[in-house]
Amino acid sequence: MRTVKSYPESWPLHTPFVIARGSRTEAKVVVVEIEEDGVKGTGEATPYARYGETEASVLTQIAEILPLLQQGMTRDALQQAMPAGAARNAIDSALWDLQSRQQRQDLWALNGVAAPADVVTAQTISIDTPEAMASSAQALWQHGATLLKIKLDDTFITERLVAIRAAVPQATLIVDANESWQAEGLAARCQLLADLGVAMLEQPLPAGQDAALANFIHPLPICADESCHTRDSLPALQGRYEMVNIKLDKAGGLTEALALAAEAKALGLEVMLGCMICTSRAIHAALPLAPAARFADLDGPTWLAVDVEPAIQVSAGKVVIAASAAG
Repeated sequence: MRTVKSYPESWPLHTPFVIARGSRTEAKVVVVEIEEDGVKGTGEATPYARYGETEASVLTQIAEILPLLQQGMTRDALQQAMPAGAARNAIDSALWDLQSRQQRQDLWALNGVAAPADVVTAQTISIDTPEAMASSAQALWQHGATLLKIKLDDTFITERLVAIRAAVPQATLIVDANESWQAEGLAARCQLLADLGVAMLEQPLPAGQDAALANFIHPLPICADESCHTRDSLPALQGRYEMVNIKLDKAGGLTEALALAAEAKALGLEVMLGCMICTSRAIHAALPLAPAARFADLDGPTWLAVDVEPAIQVSAGKVVIAASAAG
């Protein structure tokens, strides 16, 4: 018989995180612990307000399948019993961690993936004045970051991007509009991004309103984030996007995320690996996907004033794998 615990945690940020949908000053996560024969696996998820999730709703979902978990529910059974989302991710991650500790193999070995020495991660610049965003970009570059993710809303797009590019002329830039743009004017904005050497644009249009991307000729790749959750999302993305952003919280855990990455690649879509504002527990759970990703955005824990131990180690814009081994 397993012992299962679930509980919320709040982790203050050192700096407010601002995107088009609003700002936050803390990371609110839900943790699941599954213990079996003296071995404990831990998983974490971030409830996603964009999809109506709260700590309370996620904890309720977990409680509803508690008897099945206690009786030995497998990851495959979990996929059928729960929809994608934060609750399933927390449980799925805990089950992977439990298996890893029971078999004394890390997630890389369990998935047959060779661990790289490090993974280049995007460092995120949240929305602020053009001058403040340029200053943040320059500071990150000076600390070794080479891939910068620029959060934008529907205002001061040119001013912000021109200031950032002037501050970091050699950095690789990706832009995330978080659904805040409209089809009207999109072509001109894409051209502006291309002229400034931006490598990719993420989710410019609201999910469900992205039909305008079909047959839309654009000079840089466009990545689906809010439009892509699981494999079920993929048919609607073909012909609209060149890339999908896979997050464990959207996919409902590593189990579905691995299948989503494989199917996306089979359809000719590139993969980005993303995360929410989270602790290092959530990054450890996602790392086996990193080698398949064109871009990785794993800086969630770097926004925390204090992180869990063992924390991932980010040095010069890279997650150092050996130094980030789960404890």
